[in-house]
Amino acid sequence: MPNIELRELVVQALRDRKGEDIRCIEVSNMTDITDYMVLASGASSRQVKALGESVIEKVSATFIKPLGVEGLIEGEWVLIDLADVLVHVMLPKVREFYDLERLWGLSPSNEGLQE
Repeated sequence: MPNIELRELVVQALRDRKGEDIRCIEVSNMTDITDYMVLASGASSRQVKALGESVIEKVSATFIKPLGVEGLIEGEWVLIDLADVLVHVMLPKVREFYDLERLWGLSPSNEGLQE
């Protein structure tokens, strides 16, 4: 599956579970680790878990197996490694604290692929 299609599949899975503030950042020119980072927030630990499970379920249906999943039990920050797409689902307070958008150079003048 091409990277853009995988990214869109992830975004759709997050939208299906009412993920908030979904953003896609293309990082292919900054790192060899991945091409895209998709970030989303969930209003509660339960929703963060549901968002992560939705992504895993939707990509697994296309026979893509995550390389790794972290944080699904705790539900504060779920990280799903799909090789070409890294998915970060966080509680708003965790997302604000780590501020990955700023860390990866997404500023108000460079909004990236905001969803």
